[in-house]
Amino acid sequence: MKTETLTLLLGLLGLTAFPPLRCEPKGSIPEGKLLVLTVATKETDGFKRFMRSARHFNYTVKVLGRGEKWNGGDYMSAPGGGQKVRLLKSALADIKEEDKIILFIDSYDVIFSSGPKELLKKFQQTKHKVVFSAETLIWPDRHLEDKHPHVREGKRFLGAGGFIGYVPNLKKMVSDWSGEDNDSDQLFYTKLYINPEKRKSINITLDSKCRLFQNLHGALDEVVLKFEDGRVRARNVLYDTLPVIVHGNGPTKLQINYLGNYISNVWTFETGCTVCNEDMRPLSGLKESEYPGVVIGVFIQQPTPFVSVFFERLLNLQYPKNRLKLFIYNQEPHHDQHIRSFLENHEADYQAVKLIGPDEDVDPITSRNVGFDMCRDDIDCEYFFSVDVEVVLKNDKTLKILIELNKPFIAPMLTKPGRLWTNFWGALSADGYYARSEDYVDIVQGRRVGIWNVPYVSQVYLVSADVLRSELKADDLFHSATLDADMAFCSKVRDQGVFMFVTNMHTFGRVLSTENYQMNHLHNDLWQIFENPVDWEERYIHENYSKIMKDNIVETPCPDVYWFPVFTEVACKHLVEEMENFGQWSGGGNVDKRIQGGYENVPTIDIHMNQINYEKEWHKFLLEYVAPVTEKMFPGYYTRAQFDLAFVVRYKPDEQPFLRPHHDASTFTINIALNQVGIDYEGGGCRFLRYNCSIRAPRKGWALMHPGRLTHYHEGLPTTAGIKSTQRQNYN
Repeated sequence: MKTETLTLLLGLLGLTAFPPLRCEPKGSIPEGKLLVLTVATKETDGFKRFMRSARHFNYTVKVLGRGEKWNGGDYMSAPGGGQKVRLLKSALADIKEEDKIILFIDSYDVIFSSGPKELLKKFQQTKHKVVFSAETLIWPDRHLEDKHPHVREGKRFLGAGGFIGYVPNLKKMVSDWSGEDNDSDQLFYTKLYINPEKRKSINITLDSKCRLFQNLHGALDEVVLKFEDGRVRARNVLYDTLPVIVHGNGPTKLQINYLGNYISNVWTFETGCTVCNEDMRPLSGLKESEYPGVVIGVFIQQPTPFVSVFFERLLNLQYPKNRLKLFIYNQEPHHDQHIRSFLENHEADYQAVKLIGPDEDVDPITSRNVGFDMCRDDIDCEYFFSVDVEVVLKNDKTLKILIELNKPFIAPMLTKPGRLWTNFWGALSADGYYARSEDYVDIVQGRRVGIWNVPYVSQVYLVSADVLRSELKADDLFHSATLDADMAFCSKVRDQGVFMFVTNMHTFGRVLSTENYQMNHLHNDLWQIFENPVDWEERYIHENYSKIMKDNIVETPCPDVYWFPVFTEVACKHLVEEMENFGQWSGGGNVDKRIQGGYENVPTIDIHMNQINYEKEWHKFLLEYVAPVTEKMFPGYYTRAQFDLAFVVRYKPDEQPFLRPHHDASTFTINIALNQVGIDYEGGGCRFLRYNCSIRAPRKGWALMHPGRLTHYHEGLPTTAGIKSTQRQNYN
């Protein structure tokens, strides 16, 4: 009895002599204990993205299988991946530290969203030695579904694309592997996991709520981007978790590419693009002979407006022409004249030119491959720059900019004025067609600026010759039984793991509309004021016209007579040539069956705009470019620029040299000089009798505007030599 009492007393004394026991978790795992192992037999764009995200968060990565031939299959074919297990088993054999933690992860379709500290903390909180990623869908053997342990909440199927664990446990896990490289790693690990004894002995669990790993396959609706405090990461909204690693497993490559435009702080609202200036290839400072050799492929597959302007811009690209070769494919006979004119003057400027015309019976798809071959087979070619003729490259540095960005495949973003249309798609629908990504409008409207990995580009792109000679070496890149050639090409580029980038870091240009383009006139571009108004204006409206509204450049040579620039030299030339080509000039008599009533009080030798089907276009011109000047010069008067007749008048000494004094049957009149005094003709001009004021040297492309009735009785002064052409317009 005494002994028992003494023992109890000593025990009580012991409790007070030593500090109480605490059930606390172990200390945090040092980041140096973590090693990332991944398999990459070649450095794809996806691998480079993975490594960039790893460097961003300071992960230590060891790459297995470099230089090996990949025999493990791919996600689109039968199950494979056994090669990864073999390489992992071999690598683990060389690691002796038993407290080392290995993260084994795919690389081509994986991005880190956070750093080692968070990863290790979450791993430690699982209280297991090996943690696999989890999936919603079971693969590759659905018959094993019932054998998977049930979980209280979350995903219950194992994903082999990512797991983390201690070296001894991982060694034990792969110790029984003896399969072939093309055997299924997923099936191997699944069978270990569904075996209760092995699951317990290895101490395996799943990351069921995606705290460490986020597999996208079967979970696209669960994942959103989270922008917060200058960083971006993925958030699983179903479990309200922030996964450390995001894996675009299976058929979710487009989605991981989209997320990869942001995650790892590639782009944030605070910083914008953080990687756009990485790995650049600067060209400044190089001698012309040191510039990369480029084959420019020009493709004309349909009647297109402003083709001559296209070749002017091609000529003006800021790039040494002795480093450029041209491949021109033309399917449209109408454009032979434009190509011929360009080559007659500039073919010698380029290293070489290859032309395939409409008479050579080469189809458009074959032409694309022939263009690629011209670069593939040329040892000096480093890039192929593909440009469809409807592309308007306003930025003459486009080629330089794209090369300096140093991407295997990159396109400049082009738009159509006033629309959300561009030459890229931000996403694809389930059947492979256009879908709008969440960020598409912001990119198009310039609220997000950077370099974007997208699933589709068209019309213009730069692709490296190395890629054409390797991943894109197939001769059927544009062929498909179900898809159009452009979509088939992009699909095959994606399937080869080549990222297609588009950049909106600069303003590059736009794409023309080819709808309703008619070829029944001499200068068909004149009719493009509705379909392509921006290009029409650049081609035909005087460069100083825009100054009329903000600068005081309108001249007043006579009272209430206003003189201002409106047409370019090209507009004047085209309008005169169009009329001469039509050729049906009036006789200059009073009887005129073209007008209502059949009688002209003040006849001229002319051609009416409606004779060449240009009435609607001319009215549009008046509304857009003449009416605003009228309202500026005559405040308080609003005009709809309505007119009965619009015409081009021809004056010749031996035909009709002058026009007798007259009033015009209109509120306003404009006369636009279409040729140049002293060069095209002598004499001419206009005299206002009331003011005894004359304009004797009308400027080509400038308009004289004056009231038509009552105050401005006027006459056309004699043309003494040559031919004078004037556009006359009376309007209300």
